[in-house]
Amino acid sequence: MTTTTTRGDSALNAARRQRELAALGDGGVIDVLVIGGGITGAGVALDAAARGLRTVLVEKHDLAFGTSRWSSKLVHGGLRYLASGGVGIAHESAVERDILLTRTAPHLTRALPQVVPLLPSIGAAQKALVRTGFLAGDVLRRAAGTAPSVLPRSRRIAAAEALRFAPTVRRAGLRGGLLAWDGQLVDDARLVVAIARTAAREGATVLTRVEATGVTGTSATLRDTVTGETLDVTARSVINAAGVWADQVDSSIELRPSRGTHLVFDAAAFGGLSASLTVPIPGSTSRFIFAFPAAHNRVYLGLTDEEAPGPVPDVPHATDAEIDFLLDTVNTVLREPLRRGDIRGTFAGLRPLLRTGGDSTADISREHAVLTSPTGVITVVGGKLTTYRKMAEDAVDAAVSRSKLTAAPCRTRRLPLVGAVSGAARDAIAAPPRLVERYGSEARTVLGLAEQHPTLAAEVAPGMDVTAAEFAFAVDYEGALDESDLLDRRTRIGLVAEDRKAAEPAARAALDEV
Repeated sequence: MTTTTTRGDSALNAARRQRELAALGDGGVIDVLVIGGGITGAGVALDAAARGLRTVLVEKHDLAFGTSRWSSKLVHGGLRYLASGGVGIAHESAVERDILLTRTAPHLTRALPQVVPLLPSIGAAQKALVRTGFLAGDVLRRAAGTAPSVLPRSRRIAAAEALRFAPTVRRAGLRGGLLAWDGQLVDDARLVVAIARTAAREGATVLTRVEATGVTGTSATLRDTVTGETLDVTARSVINAAGVWADQVDSSIELRPSRGTHLVFDAAAFGGLSASLTVPIPGSTSRFIFAFPAAHNRVYLGLTDEEAPGPVPDVPHATDAEIDFLLDTVNTVLREPLRRGDIRGTFAGLRPLLRTGGDSTADISREHAVLTSPTGVITVVGGKLTTYRKMAEDAVDAAVSRSKLTAAPCRTRRLPLVGAVSGAARDAIAAPPRLVERYGSEARTVLGLAEQHPTLAAEVAPGMDVTAAEFAFAVDYEGALDESDLLDRRTRIGLVAEDRKAAEPAARAALDEV
């Protein structure tokens, strides 16, 4: 397979897409064809390309179109899995969290305090369980090699400190709180884009709006959904990373999706929340809901875990029951209850869980599986966002072994993603902090667009913390091809319908400039 793209170039855009589609049509054998542009597929493409394999990723819609943009935007240490005896996945999660925080994506991750307020509704037994869990989290952190300077140890805090973290917590009867630390993403979709761009930098061909049909272990028919044109490709190995749609690519697997729902609020509704306000679910010893600060001056409240049978929609939706459950649970700890009128938006995602029997979806293991179908397609499914890198490594290992590919060892444990920067180098970037948080070392490039074209310095809508330069950068460097790419994935403006409508003209203008 030939390509006119220079290795080392991470920019994804319409021109590169057209160029690489044309090169793909010229023929040649692909080492690894990856189907699916979510966190797992992007991770697989990066791992394979970094090993020197000729890699092509195809995604029917856009990067992070599916479950990968509907997560809690957290980098979990796997604490909840200890409650059900999942020591292995808990340790794996803690290790992968450390890799993200300290090596591969320090620019897109940060430490997030978690506060459980000790109110009369939390009895001595439940308090002891939470404290024991947090101490187990400390053990996981140490076992993963994460320094206390990255994630501090857990501790008991006084009522005044709990209120500084979560000002809207009920004061009456507040006996202080329990504090622990976990990782948080600036945004999950931004992580996926960074991984895909890093894969492109390593030589992978990354093609969105390309559907794979007629998939076998060594071939597929690809259809450009923009033009309708098709081409047949041959691959030494095909990896199915289509997430909740994986059973549509490989009919030999059975999935049992579960739906996780979040509510979106203005940050003002939580009065300057600076931690994850963590609330035990009544009747459960291992499940919590949490409210935490997010991009664009918002707070996300989640998370449900409901079985979601039936056809898989492109965009899942929250149910009334889930909305009521989240409001009722968080209101048990708030001074003034939140109401439906306070909600600015909702989002829901489907977890691609393997069907394993009669347990509730909340109890199904989040361990991933790498399966080979009778046709030779390798499917990687299950798992969770935090462990994407290990899932990708296992899938590529399986492809290398089965197809006897000549490949270098996995490099992704220490391969920084595009934009990765930390410490003094991060502090020295001459750009606004919000740009550094979103783009890392590329913040200066975004700022440079506005300096070169002053009209790009304007907000995309009044009062919105996104500039036209960010839309331009998304089109030129991050593979955004239409308005929904800009509003719903490169930024998360679209989570609030009113904000989305206000920013649509700026999105159209950015695309008109191409």
